[in-house]
Amino acid sequence: MRHALVLLALTLSAVTPAWAAPEGTVTWASHVSLVPTWLDPGETTTGTQFMITFALHDALVKPMPGNPMAPSLAESWTTSPDGLAYEFKLRKGVTFHNGDPVTADDVKFTFERYKGLSAPQMKERVRAVEVIDPERVRFVLKQPWPDFLAFYGTLATGAAWIVPKKYIEKVGDAGFRAAPIGAGPYKFVSFTPGVDVTFEAYEKYWRKVPNVKRIVLKMVPEETTRLAMLKRQEADATFYVNGALAEELRNTPGLTLKPTPIPSTFFVVFTEQWDPKSPWADKRVRLAANLAINRQAINQAETLGYSYVTGSIIPHRFDFAWQAPKYAHDPARAKQLLAEAGYANGLDGGDFFSDNVTVSVVEAIVNDWRAAGIRMRVRPMERAGFFGQFREKKLRGALLAFIGVHGNAATRLDAFVAAGGVYAYGSYPDIEALLKDQRNELDRKKREAMLHKIQQLVHEKAMFAPLWELAFMNGHGPRLAESGLGLIPDYFYSAPYDDVRLKGK
Repeated sequence: MRHALVLLALTLSAVTPAWAAPEGTVTWASHVSLVPTWLDPGETTTGTQFMITFALHDALVKPMPGNPMAPSLAESWTTSPDGLAYEFKLRKGVTFHNGDPVTADDVKFTFERYKGLSAPQMKERVRAVEVIDPERVRFVLKQPWPDFLAFYGTLATGAAWIVPKKYIEKVGDAGFRAAPIGAGPYKFVSFTPGVDVTFEAYEKYWRKVPNVKRIVLKMVPEETTRLAMLKRQEADATFYVNGALAEELRNTPGLTLKPTPIPSTFFVVFTEQWDPKSPWADKRVRLAANLAINRQAINQAETLGYSYVTGSIIPHRFDFAWQAPKYAHDPARAKQLLAEAGYANGLDGGDFFSDNVTVSVVEAIVNDWRAAGIRMRVRPMERAGFFGQFREKKLRGALLAFIGVHGNAATRLDAFVAAGGVYAYGSYPDIEALLKDQRNELDRKKREAMLHKIQQLVHEKAMFAPLWELAFMNGHGPRLAESGLGLIPDYFYSAPYDDVRLKGK
């Protein structure tokens, strides 16, 4: 009998998937050059960074398949009746990659250390982070803030992605970025700037053992090269292949195009609209710029028509979104408006900045504007530099914004419209008064009315030139049974990485 039980146990261990060791390597061709700060969630400044964060780190709460705010390192949380306190109960037995337990001290340390996207807005509203015991932590607000979880528990920021206090205090920030340790499904192996980053499965990950042993993100800025790598199976998946190349990917046997709708609204920011000496200070010029753009034609050329053309900077599926009227393509009316503004012979609008990946969109817009009489100079930049100067308000003229962080209408308005917002070059008194009032309004209907009014004013003032909500054009090759692309609604890249699976594995 004893031998029979041993035989039964061995048989079960051989067929139970949960016990299978990770195998194989999956390689992604990334469209951007990764930078060392992206290994540190405390430095989160762009949604692109999460392609690394989802592998290396884990959050108290984060978007997952079927749940935009899923319990992760925190198994549960509660909100006080007065809306002033949020208490999180940590999951037992979770460890960082060096074996140290994830505790409430790490949560407090992570928040206090955080200096990424929207850090000032968050910290000015949080009175204290209180460690109750090793498994419980409480955030105490200065006043009720309905959007606390919209900032903290989504990809609107990286503030909830927990880092190890003891390790960072030992090696320092630079040492942490050189050899990062997280609590995610994959451990750091190596990072070669400009080339690739490699991770290896962390078999003690609390959610499950990852299916794949190693994952590699290669930095391949050229679209043609990314597609060629996918065809040759030098990469198993690729990010961001557009236009004719996306059509080629879709038509290639063995390859799969995965257009993923995401909350990344592409829109033109008129940075000089508050400068009375600039032509962009005239609303008629901004409205003319909107009417001159053939959005649907650019959408078809860039994303095969998969993107959602919009009249707002707020994704239409976001909570509190107002469905703004879409701008018609009316170049004749655009020319008339320019003439009424004193520019019958056209105008020099200055520089138009973009990152290198989106320069083709900017070039298409500039061509449409030129036909209406608005002359611009295209200034492409490397992504990290572009967003850095965007946040520092150093870019003048026009720029193409595309921010895919999660949240709701209020979080997006706080970033781009509110005075002092991370990406806001200015604001208007009537908008600012409403923004201030809605932040503390706990009555949902009243708050929704305020947020709708703000979005209406943004549209009436033609503060921006919205284009579309991007369908992110990714693809994968024949080796993958599960690429992770599109598993998390509204997320750009592959995730959860621990769900990625090779065929036959």
